[in-house]
Amino acid sequence: MTKIKFLIVGNMTLSTRGIQQLLEREPDLEVVGALSSLAELEKEIAEHQPDIIVIDAPIKKENDLIWTKDITSRSPASKVVILSGYDNAEYIHAAHAVGAYAFVSKQDSAETLIHAIRESHRRAKSFPAYLDSYDYLPLTEIELAVLDLIAKDKTNSEIGEQLNISKQTVEHHVSSILRKQYVKSRSGAGGKAFMLGLLQ
Repeated sequence: MTKIKFLIVGNMTLSTRGIQQLLEREPDLEVVGALSSLAELEKEIAEHQPDIIVIDAPIKKENDLIWTKDITSRSPASKVVILSGYDNAEYIHAAHAVGAYAFVSKQDSAETLIHAIRESHRRAKSFPAYLDSYDYLPLTEIELAVLDLIAKDKTNSEIGEQLNISKQTVEHHVSSILRKQYVKSRSGAGGKAFMLGLLQ
């Protein structure tokens, strides 16, 4: 039997260790590493070439969505499964957008996580069914560029100069960003972008 090799990344709490022990019991799953820091991940991926990376979120002082995006761009053969207690629809949509293959809530059963790992290995994505009905509008590239400068406390005039667009165009993009993110202020947009992993 060819086993599915996976790494698990988490804070190594009792919860993370319990998840690891549950997964180790499955005959077709093989734990090739357990990490407490995403900083060690690149080395472990190169050494073990895992099929799956399970991120037990949140990880202290780390943004798991930014790391998911980085993993999927650098190591597309390793599919990311996010296990999180934060099951807000926007967060799950952001996880999907940055390339995660599955999202599993910590309220779900162990069987759900195991199924998600197997499905991800088969290149089938596993996300909550209600996600299809959630009205999510992704930000365009220019909106992300504007948002990045908003987070750096740039004024509309400064943003316009840096991106070579008019102040009125910047104002239009800012309004669109606030509407799409369901926030009322520029600071709210920046804070939410960091939370969702849209900015580093």
